[in-house]
Amino acid sequence: MAIISLDPNAPDFCRRYPNLADARLGARAIQCSDDFFAEMARMLNPEPAVFVPGKYDTNGKWMDGWESRRKRVNGHDWCVVRLARAGILQGVDIDTSHFTGNYPPAASIEGAFVIQGEPDDTTSWQEVLPSVNLQGNQHHYHAIESTQAFTHLRLHIYPDGGVARLRVYGQPQNDWAHADRDSLFDLIAMENGGYVVASNNQHFGLASNLLMPGRGINMGDGWETRRRREPGNDWCIIALAHPGTVEKIEVDTCHFKGNYPDTCSIQAAFMQGGTETSLVTQSMFWPVLLPQQKLQMDHQHYFAQEIQALGPITHIRFNIFPDGGVSRLRLLSKLA
Repeated sequence: MAIISLDPNAPDFCRRYPNLADARLGARAIQCSDDFFAEMARMLNPEPAVFVPGKYDTNGKWMDGWESRRKRVNGHDWCVVRLARAGILQGVDIDTSHFTGNYPPAASIEGAFVIQGEPDDTTSWQEVLPSVNLQGNQHHYHAIESTQAFTHLRLHIYPDGGVARLRVYGQPQNDWAHADRDSLFDLIAMENGGYVVASNNQHFGLASNLLMPGRGINMGDGWETRRRREPGNDWCIIALAHPGTVEKIEVDTCHFKGNYPDTCSIQAAFMQGGTETSLVTQSMFWPVLLPQQKLQMDHQHYFAQEIQALGPITHIRFNIFPDGGVSRLRLLSKLA
């Protein structure tokens, strides 16, 4: 599997929130008007789209994305995507990479919340992104201002053509009211609604990779900073999906061998008020949850006795010394 990188010009919401249309998390393209040239499922692949010169299939040129045939009647094409989790949207990326003479001139997006099953003829759809112009072979980033959670999106393209990738960045929503208060939950897990507030450096790998399910697939599937050439250390701030009391911590340096951090520590606090920007300054003075611990290469580190009793928390600051890469971070906690 290819290393999953991020466009350096991508806006902040791409770095902070999970892609709810990521097939690795369970998102699926479930229905479309037409995918004659390229099947709709490819549009949700997490890897950057590729172009393979000279590759053809029985219907024509093989393209890495969703592509409909040339429309010869009135109307337009569309595709319905079931998100990996119900979530409040923060932004989208409609990516037409490698589609040049065959991209749609415009697109729009609608959203729906379906409690069970899939959308049908009775489903109520709401406009999430009004019609926008598209260009060929480029990313189209659009912030979404909505407080409503959606389970499904419907991408409209006008009138036809190809979209390489659809990425939908948002905050997953869980019903914690009915959760078992005695069970342990990974409250920073992406699928539970944890998200990255800020990070001082994400040169080789996104901090949000720390929150992904499973173990890292390769060295590109983790948080990795540049080589530090000055005093100090690297850090990222993560918001818990729900206030909780931490019982166990896992720090996984899977695949990081010549570039894992020497040590790590975690600070934490129960935060109310302020803004996420102000958290960066405040986090420097948060109490210690996990004192500085020595790390090993390509290893799962588990901590329980070392955890300090801080009570319920809402945010953590994960410090690595001085720099390097960590694949996954788990914070097994009881709900507060």
